Amino acid sequence: MSNPAFTFDHIHIISQNPHDAANWYVQMFGAEIVADKVAYGAPQMFLDLGGKTLVIRGHRAGEAPTPARPIQPFANFSSHNAWGTDHFGFLYHGDLRAFHDELRAKGVQFPVELKQGNGGHLLCYVSAPVVLRCGQICFTIHEQLSC
Repeated sequence: MSNPAFTFDHIHIISQNPHDAANWYVQMFGAEIVADKVAYGAPQMFLDLGGKTLVIRGHRAGEAPTPARPIQPFANFSSHNAWGTDHFGFLYHGDLRAFHDELRAKGVQFPVELKQGNGGHLLCYVSAPVVLRCGQICFTIHEQLSC
């Protein structure tokens, strides 16, 4: 049994433009900005997306952030091809193909085309725009399968 003392708290993203990045998540995915603060001299935005917290903060004095590698397709999978976090995933309750098409119409970039993943569910890889200076933030949206 897993340790009940732990629960998931947040995903933390560093961006050169945290307000623009937060607004992108609001416009594209319906996230809600729940707090706009300053921490250690940098703007820090708190968003709620599907009941999970995204924290997007700006550059802090002394840091020298470097871009992450872009995600790339391989024969049967996709990867950043580097150690560390590859992506974070969300489960979508609805028609993922239709949502994918809505996102494409809004200009969202997909480093890998919509595809079927292990277990038969659809995977939708989404990249945050480089203009937000978040590096190559990539996450997948998994289709909810009915049992």
